[in-house]
Amino acid sequence: MPRIDLHAHSSASDGTASPAALVRQAAAAGLDVVALTDHDTTAGWDEAEDARPAGLRLVRGAEISCTHGGISLHLLAYLFDRGHPPLVQALQRLRASRLGRAELMVQRLVADGVPVTWGQVQGLAGGTVGRPHVAQALVEAGLVGSVEEAFSDEWIGTGGRYWAGKEDLDVLEAIGLVRDAGGVAVFAHPAASSRGRTVGEHVIEEMAAAGLAGLEVEHPDHTEEARRRMRDVAGALGLFVTGSSDFHGTNKDVALGAWTTGEAAFAELVDRAEGAEVLG
Repeated sequence: MPRIDLHAHSSASDGTASPAALVRQAAAAGLDVVALTDHDTTAGWDEAEDARPAGLRLVRGAEISCTHGGISLHLLAYLFDRGHPPLVQALQRLRASRLGRAELMVQRLVADGVPVTWGQVQGLAGGTVGRPHVAQALVEAGLVGSVEEAFSDEWIGTGGRYWAGKEDLDVLEAIGLVRDAGGVAVFAHPAASSRGRTVGEHVIEEMAAAGLAGLEVEHPDHTEEARRRMRDVAGALGLFVTGSSDFHGTNKDVALGAWTTGEAAFAELVDRAEGAEVLG
């Protein structure tokens, strides 16, 4: 039975491993398939492709920052045409907003005398600058013990003292963009209530009607009850079910392959894709 992990981040966004190191680590972890899904960017695709070890299949994707009804949510986009102009433009806007919000948070921290700098945060980011890099700067300054601790009300957690918002795509628009680019859309960690508010099942129904293909059910931030409930929702809506580690390297205590996707679901994902092919 192949081991398939469909959600992993590199230093092109907020992971700690370079895209090349990530694919090598995936092979060393015994994975047969890994998906590179950095936040709002495809910048790591080429490096990962060039470094892909023999025997490892690489799924190129991205995790898109979305919103719906004032609630933040993430969309995993797989095997899309990276040159599709409307999607390219949308991702560029999201990256620019992510950069601006990170700089604003640093400005707020500096104004309160917190010993971090914008240059330090930029240096911590191997690619797209984001909130996790601000968190890393707070760890380096000895103000918090971990990235997770920085994501609190006292620091840069959602709505927290130094938090700043950013632009996100409406998730129904994002699904349409992914589909138009020949890609396959999967709702990332749909019931991860520990991350904040989650959308109701009626929103997932709307997403399915817009072309959503699957739900990421087997995820480290889901309880067993949440996984059971999401499996039921997926079955009722005809969506396939995926599983993944949401690997971020040393930024999170979750190993590659901690959660995996079944062979049938992966085959359906590949069959639906028209924008790009699995490598390997």
